[in-house]
This record gives sequence, structure tokens and C-alpha cells, in this order.
Amino acid sequence: MPPLIFRKGLDLKHEVAGALRASYHSDLIEGVKQADFQYASGRLTVYLAREFGFCYGVDRAVDYAYQTRRRFPDRTVYLTGEIIHNPHVNAELRGQGIRFLSDAGESIDALGTEDVVILPAFGVTMELLRSLERRGCVLVDTTCGSVLNVWKNVRRYAEDGFTSVIHGKYWHEETRATASQALHTGAGRYLIVLDREEAALVCDYIRRGGRREAFLARFAHAVSPGFDPDRDLQRIGCANQTTMLSSESLEVGEMFRLAILERYGAAGLAARFRAFDTICSATQDRQDAVRALLDRQPVNLMLVIGGLNSSNTCNLARICAQRVPTYHIADPQGLVSAQEIRHKPVGRSDEVLSSGWLRPNGAVKVGLTSGASTPDNLVAAAIRRLDELANDVTPIQPPARS
Repeated sequence: MPPLIFRKGLDLKHEVAGALRASYHSDLIEGVKQADFQYASGRLTVYLAREFGFCYGVDRAVDYAYQTRRRFPDRTVYLTGEIIHNPHVNAELRGQGIRFLSDAGESIDALGTEDVVILPAFGVTMELLRSLERRGCVLVDTTCGSVLNVWKNVRRYAEDGFTSVIHGKYWHEETRATASQALHTGAGRYLIVLDREEAALVCDYIRRGGRREAFLARFAHAVSPGFDPDRDLQRIGCANQTTMLSSESLEVGEMFRLAILERYGAAGLAARFRAFDTICSATQDRQDAVRALLDRQPVNLMLVIGGLNSSNTCNLARICAQRVPTYHIADPQGLVSAQEIRHKPVGRSDEVLSSGWLRPNGAVKVGLTSGASTPDNLVAAAIRRLDELANDVTPIQPPARS
């Protein structure tokens, strides 16, 4: 008997709406939106990007997780890993007793038919999905529709004999899941390129060939089993991790088109190159919104809030840093004081503590956005903290318990 799989919720949306609102909603943010996405207090003005925070796919994934906990109160509920890249949201789910298979001490080998497993918004590899199905677990699939669209095209590439060239991070859950889709025919191939530099290396190989062993050593963790660049780069189809910088994904695709064109000529292009628009609309909207904010408002700095391992959040910071001083903080606690801020600089993987980030005198104009995995209540908390620091307001402390 096939396992029970929920892909369209569990018919408990209204029952969990109150809990979701209490955990993630903010009346302050609703007020800021109604005030033309601006917050003014004393010498502080905050300009909020017109697209920010939870996207539809993330909102849906979190909603399904809450429904799952409500539907199966007496069963053990697992997530294969982080449902989204936001520590606050993942902590909330752990607080409801949902266990993470990625945590130390957990094992898929212990799962059985009474266990419920939530598949995250990034999706999972086909290997993991089949393993869960063999164990008969109840599955709740929250895979984002934008990711499913990429998978559809990658499977089509494989069926037609094209190698999938995926612009993404080979270690990212979504990219690993997408790459696994290329193997579903048993004969599919994939290659993952991180950026323009890696794309240029591959394009050069397409044009002129090269040292096969050196190529495979460079991309050892980013190619399908048995990959042969001399054979597998003759016909390629482009795809991408949906949260990458959209302009870069488009540029990478064009680099490969030109390489195939130069190698095989115009007559061979249609038979050897394919590309589909697999950029997530929410990712694009948030990137467009920060550009529009910076074009419209003369801000002193940009504050970007979201998980430090969140690809879409890091790319928002990359865009902003090209224009103004930018600070990517995991949460409002990163706003240590009016002198110090704990943040992740663009291009680095670690946090640093910087000083002199907030001007001590005169008007303070801050641009603000957040990644697609960041709930409104964290954005609101950041605005309140900015108000305290810019206007030297001492936060009201709750009375001590007697």
C-alpha cells in the first residue's frame, strides 16, 4: 500500500490561523504599509521595501507544518531538515515538538508507518523521498511551486538527452534536490555552477576542450556520477536554484548560449541548447523592490534581515551593498547598540561586530528589507530597536515578578 502523502494541506487552515498570526504577524508592519511603507520617529525614518519577508511558498510551508502538528497530535512529527532558512521559525517548530532529522541523534532508519515527516519548501532528493516511502511514513509535502517548476524542466532535459547545468550552490538543499531530478531516467546528467567565474570555466571547455581530469577535480562535488565533460557538455539545458541573484542566473544562461553558438554554430544551437525562465517570481520581486527603494530614497544605510544561510537574503544584501553601506543581520539582536552591530558582510560566511554604523547626529534614514523566510514580527522588532537606538529611548522593561 502506498504511503499517505498530503500535498495540498490538511484541511485545517482556519484552525491554525490564530496560532500563525500570534507567532509571525505584526500590527506595526501593517501600519507601516498603510503609511506608504515609511516609519518616522524623531530623527529616524525607515523606508520599507514594498516587497519583503514571507513569500507565498514559505507562508504555505509554515502553514502546512502547523496543520500537521494539529492533525497528528499523538504522533511523532519530523522535518527532514530546516523547513526554511530562518532560525526563529525553526525554533518555533521545535517548540511544538517537531523533531528535525538533521539534528544529532536522529536517524531515518528509526522511522516507520506511525511517523509523520514534513518535506521542506526546498524539496528533498529523490533518494530521500524513496527511502521515506519505503518506510511507509505519512508525508506532508511543502515543496514550493517555483521549485517544482524547475524540477519539471530538469526532468524534461534528462528525457531529451540534455545535461542540466544548474546555477546554484551544490551544498544547498534545493540544488541537491533539483540535481537529483536530472537522474530520474537513469541516464540524465547534471553540472552545478556557483557563479560567473565557474560558468566561464565551463564555457571555455565547451569552446576549446581542455584537461578532463582537471575539470572533474574542480567540479568534483558538483557533477553527476560518471560525468564526462567531453560527452556531457555537447547538449545542455540551463536551470537555477530559485533563490539565486536573478540577474546573475540570466547572465550565466547567456554565457552558455554563446558558448554553444560559438562551438557548434547557429544551425546547431536549437538542438544543443535550451533554457527556461525558472527564476522565482517572489525572489525577483524582492530584488526589484530593493533596487526601486534605493532609486527612490536617499538612505544612509540598508538593513537586511534574515537567516545568515538564506540564499535569497544574502543576495538582497549583495544588491544593496553595491549602492550603500549594508548590514545583513540574522535578527534584531544584531542591533547591539547605537555604536555596534553584529552582521554578516557580503561575501563572508561568518558574523562580525562592527562599530560606527549608526550616525550619532542628524537625520537617520534607513532602508529596510527582509528575506523570504523572515516573518513580519522580526521586522517590526528591528524597527522598534532602531527607534530606541536612533532616538536614545530606553525600552520599557516589564515589572519584575514577585
